Amino acid sequence: MAVGLGPLPKLHPVPGFELGIASAGIKRPGRKDVVVMRCAEGSRVAGVTTTNAFCAAPVIVTRERVAGDVRYLLTNTGNANAGTGPDGLANARRTCAALASLTGVAAEAVLPFSTGVIGEPLPVEKIEGALQAALDDLDEDHWAEAATGIMTTDTLPKGASRQFQHDGVTVTVTGISKGAGMIRPNMATMLGYIATDAKVARGVLQDLVRDAANKSFNRITIDGDTSTNDCCMLIATGQAQLPEITSASGELFAKLKQAVLEVFMEVAQAIVRDGEGATKFVTVQVNGGGTHQECLDVAYAVAHSPLIKTALFASDPNWGRILAAVGYAGVSNLDVSKIDVFLGEVCIASKGARAATYTEAQGAAVMAREEITIRIELGRGACSETIWTTDLSHEYVKINAEYRT
Repeated sequence: MAVGLGPLPKLHPVPGFELGIASAGIKRPGRKDVVVMRCAEGSRVAGVTTTNAFCAAPVIVTRERVAGDVRYLLTNTGNANAGTGPDGLANARRTCAALASLTGVAAEAVLPFSTGVIGEPLPVEKIEGALQAALDDLDEDHWAEAATGIMTTDTLPKGASRQFQHDGVTVTVTGISKGAGMIRPNMATMLGYIATDAKVARGVLQDLVRDAANKSFNRITIDGDTSTNDCCMLIATGQAQLPEITSASGELFAKLKQAVLEVFMEVAQAIVRDGEGATKFVTVQVNGGGTHQECLDVAYAVAHSPLIKTALFASDPNWGRILAAVGYAGVSNLDVSKIDVFLGEVCIASKGARAATYTEAQGAAVMAREEITIRIELGRGACSETIWTTDLSHEYVKINAEYRT
């Protein structure tokens, strides 16, 4: 059950960006599993992709084309087209060519995205057969339908939207994401699509998507596995009647950056809230680090510990497991006598030992909550980092044990 994740909020249409959904029956007959997104002519597209060396064929093709004149984004679920070799690359390009043929654009103007089972040949004919229906369904107001269309093991669609005013003009930022397992984006099975009608220079847009991803998608983890297929794309259609943003400065850029970051953060955290089998939404905050990297090292050591994650599932305040994870995080010359650890507002360990004021009942009360913060004070410097994660439940094991059946 998704933790604190309800129905989709109002997703405002983005002028110049349309979405269409259709059924190819890739994994299940009747399932709407193909999504086509159309960008207005002159749109700019930027993105970040997985760091996994076994990246999927569509990731390779997208990297080749994203700096060009992109008009369409084509997503299929049910098949990752990863671990498929030269045939997978040919199939990714073939689906793009099929969509290009139907729309009269160059094949290089189509970016492919896939999510699902790894190692299986892409069912090209099924996807090709669904393209015209997806095109016929194109509409600027189909964000919610697309959010459902890109789901795999997700239990709920994920989306967010913001609007702001500048010089009397309304600017919109809307985005959707999918993902519930194989989640440790490192950019980052996760996909994200965020669009705005602002006009943004390509270089500024690329820096913006990288910065927003680093503060959101790159700060979430469910199981520590970085997918072969992760992609996050930011599209600027340029339809808002405002000057082009050509540098990372000024009031308009500041407003856009804030709206983009809020959308990125919301759809990224929604992935954690819908983590496979998750019963807890956990914030791990590390303060007082000498560097940002050592803060992240400690945070991920805590977030990835199966012993901590299972204790979270059991609502067991087994604080010794947290201390152990901090200790093996790899921080050099760590002075444990300076470290304090908190569960919510409760200090459980002080100066490297059990806090004198701590009681098991206090810890148990915090661990019983659906949303928990683990805060670690390193006492080494002024750097801080925050990541978001989940517990590890019986249901997570069941979902992944039965994923291909």
